[in-house]
Amino acid sequence: MSLRFQINVRIILTSIAILILGGSVAIWQARSAVSKEIDSSLNLAAQLIKLNFPQSQTSTVDVSDWLPRFVSLEQTRHLKIQLKEATNQVVKFSAKQSPTATADVPPQWFINLVSVHYPEVEEQLATTDGKQITLMIQADPLDEITEAWHESYSFFVSLLVLTLLTFLAVNLVFNKAFKAIALIVDGLKAIEQGNYQQKLPEFSTQEYGDIAKTINHMTAVLATSRQENRALALHSLEIQEEERRHLSQELHDELGQSLTAIKVMAVTAKKPKADTGQITDAIIDICDHLITVVRSMMRNLHPLVLTELGLKATLEDLVDHWSSRNPTLLLKLNCVNEVDDMEQKITIQIFRIVQECVTNIMRHAEATQATINLDITSGKLLQLQISDDGLGCKPETLKTGFGLLGMQERIHNLGGTLAINTQPGQGMCISASIPLKRT
Repeated sequence: MSLRFQINVRIILTSIAILILGGSVAIWQARSAVSKEIDSSLNLAAQLIKLNFPQSQTSTVDVSDWLPRFVSLEQTRHLKIQLKEATNQVVKFSAKQSPTATADVPPQWFINLVSVHYPEVEEQLATTDGKQITLMIQADPLDEITEAWHESYSFFVSLLVLTLLTFLAVNLVFNKAFKAIALIVDGLKAIEQGNYQQKLPEFSTQEYGDIAKTINHMTAVLATSRQENRALALHSLEIQEEERRHLSQELHDELGQSLTAIKVMAVTAKKPKADTGQITDAIIDICDHLITVVRSMMRNLHPLVLTELGLKATLEDLVDHWSSRNPTLLLKLNCVNEVDDMEQKITIQIFRIVQECVTNIMRHAEATQATINLDITSGKLLQLQISDDGLGCKPETLKTGFGLLGMQERIHNLGGTLAINTQPGQGMCISASIPLKRT
């Protein structure tokens, strides 16, 4: 069900409710007005008769003279005045009533709703010739009901016209709104298909303008993120190829040559006059060198100590390794023992993040002191903080480094958050919070 249809249905239902309510009020007011007018006419007629013919006097009336003047009063136009003799035969009645055109007669349902029961007034009079006659006054509200009908009809027509104008105005406004919504939907579909270059236009309506600005900002962020992810993926592939090339070179230069030397020495040892002791010592030296090379390659590929001894021991070994290579840097590690109970996928990612941070400090920071803090809060939240007193950098230049982008991706993949605080000459502080699953 479309929004336009829902809005139109609600407008129609509201208009119907307003018309019903307005009609009820109009009929109630018309009924009240007719009743008051008829009661007023009846009371006035009764008072006029009493004033002209007091009960205490024995008076006679000239019907042919008095009755036409009485009927011609404006106040008696809503009354039906009849005369009847003592035999109950109507001998004369008023013909002075203003006739109502047939086309102006209200509908019968309106007459039934507005009309009420009105009492009949009778007055006993004596004519000049001594006859007793009865003056009967009955309510004749048709003229008043007709006036009420014309007023109510005008009210209904005005209300209907206002409802139609409101309906048209609302639809015109919503037509403009629906066009803006259609543009926004088309823009979102383009974003869904990966077209982040398409921008929504500016809208004159503030709310839609705010939505358009937000979506345009979102597409700009998505475009930047996709560009960064592509660059990071390309950089990762380059690093992977570089590591493979380096590993191949290591295998060729170290293992290949060493194995060739061992083979040559073994062949030499088979000769009768070969110096077996010297050859054996040389083979032992080559094997020791190979062990060192293999361990170095294994450390670069994946530190076995991380699997065997845990994260804390691995970080301590990493700190000792870099401290021995750079004695001018005071590298501190504060780590709780509970980090060894974390999942393996979190452990390796934390190690790689710390390894990347320490490598950056060694290469670029020119720091004299660096601290690594690793703690687990009571809420099962891993808190990692690495800070140094090095050169620092401008915050806007952080995204140019693939190392920081790689760390962000690692943290986000673990469902955590990463914050970097740095200023030129004030060092750098990297903080990460990672939720841990309860075991």
